Amino acid sequence: MLLKKLFTDFCSMSLHESFLLLGSNLGNRESFLQEARVQIEKKAGKILKASDLYETAAWGIETQPSFMNQVLVIETPLSPETLMATLLVIEAEMGRIRGEKMGPRTIDIDILFYDELVYDSVNLTIPHPLIHLRRFVLLPLSEINPLKNHPGLKKNIAELLTECKDPLNAEKLNSLTNNR
Repeated sequence: MLLKKLFTDFCSMSLHESFLLLGSNLGNRESFLQEARVQIEKKAGKILKASDLYETAAWGIETQPSFMNQVLVIETPLSPETLMATLLVIEAEMGRIRGEKMGPRTIDIDILFYDELVYDSVNLTIPHPLIHLRRFVLLPLSEINPLKNHPGLKKNIAELLTECKDPLNAEKLNSLTNNR
């Protein structure tokens, strides 16, 4: 318990770079992503970069609407656990109901990376354990930083994208201003 508190206190003393994945497949998906960006800036940290929006068929449970996704890079003073707790609050405030695993949702916010940390707890695994299996994650990540190193797999995003066997294509929908 003391070790966890020391870790949390250490992480909160400085700013950290975190990569987040936003996703929505219910209602006005673009509006949900926009509201999530607003809430993340209010509660979690400054958005440094935002990828374009991508659309892909649902991954996992395929009998649901397509997802719209976006990757953000934020600068946060929050520890990994506090950041995750904050993102879960944002999801709940935006109407996210946790029902069926991988089921439809108004908003989903995942932590992909947090600095170069490799971290595993009951509530959180960083890097996200499925990054390398999902084209809809790798494409917007490669747009933002193709040379970003995956600290667990010891490969960069461009390499992981080349090796990805996910058959689902992620279609770029628009161009946003990446440097906010």
